[in-house]
Amino acid sequence: MSTVITQPNGLFSEGAFTRPAAGAQLSRSILVVGGSTAAYTTALTALRLNLDVCLVQPHRVVGGQFTAQALPASDDGDLLQARAGLYTVEGELFAISRAQRAFRDRQRELQPVGGKKVANPGGGWVSPLATTPVVAATALNEALLPYLRDGRLMLIPLAEPVEVLLAEEGDRPRVQGVVCRDTQTGHTFTVSARVTVEATDLGDLLEVGHIPSRVGQEARHETGEAILPEDARPQCQQSITFDVVVEHTARGKGVPIGKPSGFETEGWMGLKEFTSTFWTKAQPERWQKWEFFSDFGIFRYRRLLRAQPHDKKVFPGDVTVLNWGTSSEPDRAFCCGNDYRPGRLVGVSREERAMHIQRARQRAQAYLHYLQTHGAADLKPRGDLTWTKDGIALEPYIREARRGIALTTIRHEDVAETFFPDQARARCFDDSVGIGQYHYLDLHGNDAKGHVSPRGKDVVALPFSLPLGALVPRDTDGLVLSAKSIGTTHITNAAYRMHPVEWAIGEASGFLAVFSVWTGLEPRTLATEEKHLRKIQGFMTRNGIPIFWFNDIGHDDPDFEPIQVLAAAGIVRSDNPRSLSFKPYAPVSRAVVATALVNLLKLPTTLPASPTFGDVLPAKHWAYIAIETLHAHGMIAGVSQGRFAPDAPITREQLSFLLKRAMPEVYDKAFGRTPIDRQNLQRRELSRVLYEVLKGRLGI
Repeated sequence: MSTVITQPNGLFSEGAFTRPAAGAQLSRSILVVGGSTAAYTTALTALRLNLDVCLVQPHRVVGGQFTAQALPASDDGDLLQARAGLYTVEGELFAISRAQRAFRDRQRELQPVGGKKVANPGGGWVSPLATTPVVAATALNEALLPYLRDGRLMLIPLAEPVEVLLAEEGDRPRVQGVVCRDTQTGHTFTVSARVTVEATDLGDLLEVGHIPSRVGQEARHETGEAILPEDARPQCQQSITFDVVVEHTARGKGVPIGKPSGFETEGWMGLKEFTSTFWTKAQPERWQKWEFFSDFGIFRYRRLLRAQPHDKKVFPGDVTVLNWGTSSEPDRAFCCGNDYRPGRLVGVSREERAMHIQRARQRAQAYLHYLQTHGAADLKPRGDLTWTKDGIALEPYIREARRGIALTTIRHEDVAETFFPDQARARCFDDSVGIGQYHYLDLHGNDAKGHVSPRGKDVVALPFSLPLGALVPRDTDGLVLSAKSIGTTHITNAAYRMHPVEWAIGEASGFLAVFSVWTGLEPRTLATEEKHLRKIQGFMTRNGIPIFWFNDIGHDDPDFEPIQVLAAAGIVRSDNPRSLSFKPYAPVSRAVVATALVNLLKLPTTLPASPTFGDVLPAKHWAYIAIETLHAHGMIAGVSQGRFAPDAPITREQLSFLLKRAMPEVYDKAFGRTPIDRQNLQRRELSRVLYEVLKGRLGI
């Protein structure tokens, strides 16, 4: 495999691929099924941890959203775009992993602007980072090359799952492998694995395996989301979009894509369906019109490549991807571009799915034809950038899949701002293995009747976390959920589906699968026992993956691991619920230390519930309960306000006294990097010391 290369067109050479013969029986430690972005990051994560992986996917190109779906214009949240400031670090250091940052940086290197590396090579006005699909594919391929060459990665393209092999073991069935079909020849082959990962873009492995799952908009009793109706509405799903990559040519040099059959006669391809302009409402009664090639027009919306260094102006030679959904205009409340809203792809026959995919592709062609005949004639399809003849993507951009019923379901109440008044974060899951942020729940509903449409604070999404329990099927072992098939709901998937979050989901899936192979334990055991959970969290953060939202602690910080794990565990978080700051150099009060120790050591208190650090400084009555608890266990002497003032800062030496009494066996290791003196203890030092206590208590 040493001759495997990535070609100038962004595809691997043929030597990279394995094409199993009919009836072939293959085996790997980890099987990843799907061509999604998460499928790629799951496989890469496992490979970097020295395991052998089989990746079965529908196309020759890896990467999902970035490549086969022709959308390498990342949907980033505001926090990921943050610049370093006096009290914050750069967004790419705290909002995404080290590996994802490296991928983004490599894209910038591969597509300079004016001979220079720039933050956003495409220079679009909605996507803070965009390149061409070929550049994205090249950056993705480079990371896989070593594993293709040494044989650890078996990459099987042009294949789909048709059967899941289940064995009845214990209380629930266990996935043993998957029967796949070669989509070119029709013959089947089997891949067995110790752990299988469902990372298809539509949740097809769940369907063919008859694994408990949900489709479309759920019923209220299924998820507990108050906003839902009593009845399930599986027909209510998100729309799909065939993206189109086009170049702005010199005047008169456009290349017509041609009119598709049914244009203007089929309702979903009529003139009223399309627009070439974008309107914004600056004031209640004042509209601003943006023409197609203007500074804030549709062309520059997701521009992928610029011929000139200028940020806002559009020039001949610029390339964009048409990914235009819906918008309002003064004379019509609803119009759109290439979003395809009729029908659905999940929960229907393969014949119906194929029909809608074909129609969606025709709609994309119709939209480009409309543009070329309504003021934007100077456009040329760039099939060389999409691996197709006409510049239309290999497959539709997918927003929603069949979702597995997981140990944890991430609900509307876990994400929306409505449920977290005066707080900077959404629910902080104790078993977090990743973070994500998109400013709202971006629902592109199809045209089925009965969609729930959150409004106001119900649609605003606060920075959220990814619980490990959402990756574990409730009723099936040997399987890890990934991509858009994790335990979200129709509503919350709308935020978890974005590029940076799907990347993070894949990384988490990879770590869970690897730990399952390493330990021989089922994913559910790893997700439900604290010893294994904290070990996974520690290993992930050590590898530069954030699991808790702090905007002043990057993955290059020497205390990133202890700070992140202690925060996820609810031991030491922010001192203000309205702030994402950790304040690593700030002093620590005695009340905070007392509360943290009581929770960390799981000391029984005089009340039914232990004091919680949560996201806030404990109220004084909680502080005194914590102090009384420490006194009852012989860790401090004297609990009067005069002798142990809760709000006073604690010194390093005072913490050392407490720790020596609490867990003398970890004392030396806990203070290995922290001096014992009378200087005020810093918050980063508290996390550093208590992290060793946590590991000591759990025996890890």
